Amino acid sequence: MVRTVLVPVDGSPLSSRALRYALREFPDAEITAYHAVDPFTPDAVGVDSTYEPMIGSNAWDRAVAEATDRIFDDVAEIAGDYDRSVATESDIGDPKRLIVEYAIDEDSDHIVLGSHGRLDAERPLYGSVAETIVRRAPVPVTVIR
Repeated sequence: MVRTVLVPVDGSPLSSRALRYALREFPDAEITAYHAVDPFTPDAVGVDSTYEPMIGSNAWDRAVAEATDRIFDDVAEIAGDYDRSVATESDIGDPKRLIVEYAIDEDSDHIVLGSHGRLDAERPLYGSVAETIVRRAPVPVTVIR
């Protein structure tokens, strides 16, 4: 029986689709939306590359907080569509590592995440978060495309 489901969210339509899937398919489970901010991908927080040299500054911290708030507002809206509540957590670091660590530390039973389905030529540049999580996660993973 699945008691807890971890859904990594990044504000993309795919992560919204993954959250909707988790809410629909696991109606009795506790759902946690987890936003892992990669500090070396400035557009991950909705800002351009001019923020990169400012990582750790007040401007960077504000940009991360604003982006996380927007993402969690979307999470609350989606959860409301299902008349459910969703816990939210966030952290800054490598999403591939943080998501797996969170699943382990919090005893998640399942992970549901969206995949951008990057082309093979793009993988060396961006890596595949979904692929890494599928390989490393100690629990079942459902990938939504």
